[in-house]
Amino acid sequence: MDLLLVVSTPLCAPVLVPLAQACRRRGIRWGCFFTHDGVKLLADPALTELMPPADLAVACEHSWHRFMGSQRCPVTLGSQTNHSAMVAGAARVVGI
Repeated sequence: MDLLLVVSTPLCAPVLVPLAQACRRRGIRWGCFFTHDGVKLLADPALTELMPPADLAVACEHSWHRFMGSQRCPVTLGSQTNHSAMVAGAARVVGI
């Protein structure tokens, strides 16, 4: 993966959406890890439509249940162990 985006706040939507679109346009291999209340962004259908081209999109399961309750998660539920593996496999990591 060329770029891993670590999403930790819903305030980053104005940055995340255009960045994900740019990755798709440029053919950059990218992924997202959603943690803390950044998982709230996954309730936005416009954002979740951007996830399929990602190499991997994972939401922290603990954060998901804390902030989103029993709603169905549109990406893979994982843990901080998944986050560590994604960081290890990424050429670049950007926290937003």
